[in-house]
Amino acid sequence: MGGYAIESPVTYDRYRDVDIVFLTKDGYRIELVSPRGKESVVGKLITRIGNSPYHICYEVDNLDETVDTLRHEGYVICSERNVAPALDNREAIFMINHNVGMIELVEKVE
Repeated sequence: MGGYAIESPVTYDRYRDVDIVFLTKDGYRIELVSPRGKESVVGKLITRIGNSPYHICYEVDNLDETVDTLRHEGYVICSERNVAPALDNREAIFMINHNVGMIELVEKVE
């Protein structure tokens, strides 16, 4: 797989109806997401835009503060706040900005 190492087992995310696995290479970590059905959010995205990267994930110290800051900078929440099963059930939320695209915010482990 192009020199990437599998970092995690495949995890099912029931909130988004997808399977997730993480790969690493040269200090970079990527998340591969596979929809279980066409009705999952990711399934709908793939149908509309094709199979390509669609968001970047950021770890943040305080999810609520970061969401408030980004809302003032023009981002809008595009998904409910849920746990991320593939990330040790940490809190996560997706936001979008028409100039930047979609981002995922995940609260850091303390």
